[in-house]
This record gives sequence, C-alpha cells and structure tokens, in this order.
Amino acid sequence: MKTRTEITMRYATAYVKASRAVKSQILDQVVDVTGWSRDNARRRLTTKAAGPTRQRQPKPGPAPGSRRYSYDALKVLQQVWAASGGQCGKYLAVAMEPILVNLEAHGHLTIGEDRYTAEVKTELLIMSSATIDRYLAPTRRQGPIRGISATKPGNLLRTSIKVRRAGDEAENEPGFLEVDTVAHCGPSLKGEFARSVDFTCVHTGWVFVTAIRNNAHKHVLAALDAAEQAIPFPIAGLDCDNGVEFINHQVIGWAADRDIFFTRSRPYRKNDQATVESKNSHLVRRYGLYWRYDTARELVLLNQLWALVCDRLNYFTPTKKPIGWDTDTKGRRRRVYDQPATPLDRLIRSGILSPGQQTELIAHRDSLDLLDLGKLIDDAQRRLVKLAAGKTRRLQQAPKPRLPDPSGIRTTNHEPGK
Repeated sequence: MKTRTEITMRYATAYVKASRAVKSQILDQVVDVTGWSRDNARRRLTTKAAGPTRQRQPKPGPAPGSRRYSYDALKVLQQVWAASGGQCGKYLAVAMEPILVNLEAHGHLTIGEDRYTAEVKTELLIMSSATIDRYLAPTRRQGPIRGISATKPGNLLRTSIKVRRAGDEAENEPGFLEVDTVAHCGPSLKGEFARSVDFTCVHTGWVFVTAIRNNAHKHVLAALDAAEQAIPFPIAGLDCDNGVEFINHQVIGWAADRDIFFTRSRPYRKNDQATVESKNSHLVRRYGLYWRYDTARELVLLNQLWALVCDRLNYFTPTKKPIGWDTDTKGRRRRVYDQPATPLDRLIRSGILSPGQQTELIAHRDSLDLLDLGKLIDDAQRRLVKLAAGKTRRLQQAPKPRLPDPSGIRTTNHEPGK
C-alpha cells in the first residue's frame, strides 16, 4: 500500500495537467503497477492532485449528558401528548398553546402544582417539533394486528361517473369530500361485520366518521344523511372509490337530489384518494384498531367512539395540506406543504361560516375537556377490545383449509404405463 501511495503521488500532478491521450497512458501504467481498476486509479489520481480534504468541524452542541429542557418539562410533555391523542411533533408544537389553555381551563394543569410551573410552560411553548419527537420516542407503540381490504368493485354505472385523478385539484373552498369505508372484519371476511364510513374534507381536513352494520345501500344512505347533518358546511362534492357500496343507483340518486357533484377514483390507484386514505390509517385504524366487530353492542360503541374522536381531531389536532411542488438541493421534485392548522382554524379562515356558526363552533371547542375526552376514548376502546379481542384471536388461530393432495388427482385419461 505504501508503494501504491508513492506511485499515486508521483503521477497525480502530471495526470491532471496531461492531455486525454497522455492521461490514458498514465492510467495504463498505474493500473499495471498497482493492479487497481481504471476507475479506481482515475479517482485516486484526481483526489491526490486536489490536495488534502478539509475536515468539517463539528458544530458546538450541548455537553454529553446535558439536557436543554428540564425533567419536569419532559414529564408534563408526556401528559400533554397523551391528552392530545398521541400527535406527532410537528402537529403538537403547533397545538401546544391551545392544548395547555384547555387543560388549564378545566383544572388538569395548575401553575405551581405537579411539576407544572411558569418555567415549564415556557419550555413547552418554545420546544421544537424535532425535540418533541425525540423526547417522546420511547413512549410510542404500534398495534400488532393489520386489516384486510374489503372493497368489491362495482361495475354498475362506473363508466358514467367522472374519474378524479391524484393530480386533479379540488375546489379551493370547503365542501368537497372524499369518502371511503373501512371493514372491521378482523382476519376473516366471512359473515357480517361492521364498517366505518369515513368522510374527509379535502380543503379543511374536517372529518366525520360513522359506523354501519354492513354495506347495504340503506345503511350507506343513512351514513350519508348523518354526514350531511353533522358537517357544519354544505357538501358540494363527493369522491369515492370503485366499491359497490357507492357505485349504485341509490347513492348516485341521493347525490343528484342534492345537486352534489359525484366523482370516483381510478381502480387500484389509492393516491387518487390520498386524503381519506391517510385518515383510514391514523384515524379509523388507530382508534378503532383491527379487531372484528359484528354485534349490535359493538356497533353502538363504535359510533360513541367516533363522535369523541372527531371532536378531538376537528378541534385540537392540526393537519398539513399540500400546496404545490418544489425541488430540493439535488434537483429532485418534492411536495410542499403549508403550516399545520386545525380543521376548525382552516374552516374559520375560509370565510364560509356565518358569525353565529363560528361562535357556536368556538363555544363547542371551549366546552370540551380535552383530558376527559381522552379518558372517554380510552374507555370506549377498552370496552371494544374486551368484546372483540377473544373472537378475533380465535379466528386468527383457526386452521386454514388445505388444498387437496395432487397425487390423488387424475390429470389424463391414459391408463398407467401407456
């Protein structure tokens, strides 16, 4: 290696200044002596001619073991994170002030009690999103069970419905909703089981979820009626997937009677419904879990749970909205998002609410006890798990049907030996 280094130093300067033909001759000589490949030899000669590389000096940081924020701030942060429903750092940093105001107003946090001081409050308000994620990393958990897609394509009327693609922008005002169903079937699609119908406003991120007994059109129509009554702004458009629960005369007639624009996504293109698909994951599956719900009692509990969860998400959980495209430092295309804001804040900024509606929604938000809301959500989830966990595990552990032994199947009409 020492000899190779000396050879590299000897030829490096001459190689950089030489013509193309001479460079090729120098490379041949270096390759013959050192045994390197031409690419390796070329790289080493060029690097050696450039001189020693400048070492990047590390940025000064806190001393090992030191902590910028106090231990009391960490413990209060964990309480705030639990009350918020487990928001990520980018959202929790934006929602920190209204959450602290809510917890103080309902007596769950009091200055001077249980580690919560004026200094701790200041620390929480200036804490960055990356620091929040780093401090909360040990407390995050994920569910072990995963769901099954239960979408059955509906060919009826499909060709007569306009297709909305991922790149097609929605109207820049509240009212255009993406809708989808999520099956609470556990590990098996056999039999009847509950489904959650998820409505998400593309412009504001406002969500409404309701559970139905099955995908029969009368239950889907009931979910549409419930959404129309509960969502605080008029529905201007509906975008669905190609499931038979939406692609039918009854649902299209319901939309036509109300002058609601109706579109569908392309088959097997989930990005066409990216907004509602993301809510299916961190709303329906996160709170409704992956158990099988197939009884009337579980259906009632699901609807109680969704009313609580929607209040938490619409009034206290910020979201980001894509606003365009840009390029990074390497020229690669990347999505650009706006600043996180709660669906209520986006709805107020849109200007479509009357002063009375705006006052009513703000009063409803102020009346919500965020910590009590979290306890009610946790209680509903515990009761659902108690009812559904046993039968779901039994379905998961049930033996799978085996294929017949191929050795006993005749594949031809020939007699043995012929």
